[in-house]
Amino acid sequence: MQYRKFGKMDWQVSALGFGLENLPADEGEAVKILRYAIDGGVNFIDAGAMTPSKRNASLLSKALADGYRKKVKIAAAIPAQIIDATSDFERQLEGLLNLLNNERLDFLLLGGLNRFTWPKLNELKIINLAEKAIAEKKIGYIGFSFHDEYQFLREIIAGYDNWTLAQFQYSFMDVDHHPGVTGLSYAADKGLAVVATKPLKGGRLTKEIPKNVSKIWSEAEPKWSPAEWCLRWVWNHGEIATAVCDMSSLEQVKGNIALAGDVKAASFTVPEELVVSRVRDAYRSLKPIPCTACRGCMPCPQDIDAPRIFEIFNDAVMYNDIAAAREFYQLEKHQVDNCNECNICEDRCGMKIPLTTWLKKAHELLAEKK
Repeated sequence: MQYRKFGKMDWQVSALGFGLENLPADEGEAVKILRYAIDGGVNFIDAGAMTPSKRNASLLSKALADGYRKKVKIAAAIPAQIIDATSDFERQLEGLLNLLNNERLDFLLLGGLNRFTWPKLNELKIINLAEKAIAEKKIGYIGFSFHDEYQFLREIIAGYDNWTLAQFQYSFMDVDHHPGVTGLSYAADKGLAVVATKPLKGGRLTKEIPKNVSKIWSEAEPKWSPAEWCLRWVWNHGEIATAVCDMSSLEQVKGNIALAGDVKAASFTVPEELVVSRVRDAYRSLKPIPCTACRGCMPCPQDIDAPRIFEIFNDAVMYNDIAAAREFYQLEKHQVDNCNECNICEDRCGMKIPLTTWLKKAHELLAEKK
C-alpha cells in the first residue's frame, strides 16, 4: 500500500480510501470486507452522511470494534442542504456522534458546498459551531465536499483559514469541471488534503461500456482493465491524498490494495495519457446536447439551472444510466415546469442551442418515476 501526505497534517494516508456505499447486504460479509481492507493498510474511511436509517453506522461500529477504530481515520458529512438553522447542525452532529458511539469524529465535512449553500452556512455562522465542537473534542478537523465551478471553490477556501481537507468527485471525465484539475491543484496548493471520490463515477465507467469506448480499451497498452485505467489515472495526480472507492467484494478490495501498492504519482507515459484522452473524447461524442456549461445562459429569471440539467441528461445518455440521472435530477429538485419560454437563455447562448426544447426533453426523461 502506498501512503501519501495528508495536506498540512503530520499524517500519512493510504492511497486507497474506503467508501461504504456498495458494501453487501450481509452484515457479516461487509464487516469481513472492511476489516480486510484495514488489515491491508487502508486507514481512511469515508462514512458519508450517516443517519439512523442507513445501515452504514451499525456496520461501521461493528467493523471498528476489537481495536480496529485506532487504525483508521473517519470522515463523515452533514449535507449543507439540510442545514437551515443552527439547531439543524447541532442536531445532525449529535446524531453522528451517537451513531459512532460518542467517539470523536476525526473529520467533519460540510457536504455539498457550492455557490448556494456556502452563503447560507456563512450567514448561520456554522463554522463557529464546528470550531466549538473541535474545542469540545467532539471532532478533530473541518473539511468540505464540493461540486460546483472553480471560481466558487476559490471563494469557499478563502472564506475560512482552517479547512483541513477538500473532497471532490474526480475521474478522467471530470478534468475540466466541478471543479476539475484546476480546482484540485488549487486546493492542494492551499495546503488542503485532497480526497478524490467516485474515481469510477459510481461504476458508470466500468458498466455498460459503449462500443466505441470498449474498442479503445481493448486495443490499449498496457492491458489494464477499465477499472485499473481509471484508478491509475486518478492516482497519477500527486495532489490527491487518497482516492475513495466504494468496494463491494473481497475480490475488489484485494485487487485495489494490490494496485494501490504499485502506483506512483506522475508515472503515466504520454501514450497512456493519449489512451485516456481518446476514451474521454469517445464518451463526449455521445453527448446529445452540445452544452459546454459556460453558463452564459444564466441566470434564469425562473431559477432553472439549464447547464446542470443538461449535464445530468448528457450523463444519462453517455453512460447509459438513466436511473442514477433521475435520482440526481429529482434529488436536486429541478423545476423545469416553471419555464415560461421567455427564451432569454436561448438569446444568450453562444452555441445557439434550442434550450427550451432540450429542457422539455430532459424533463420528460428525468422526471419519470419509473
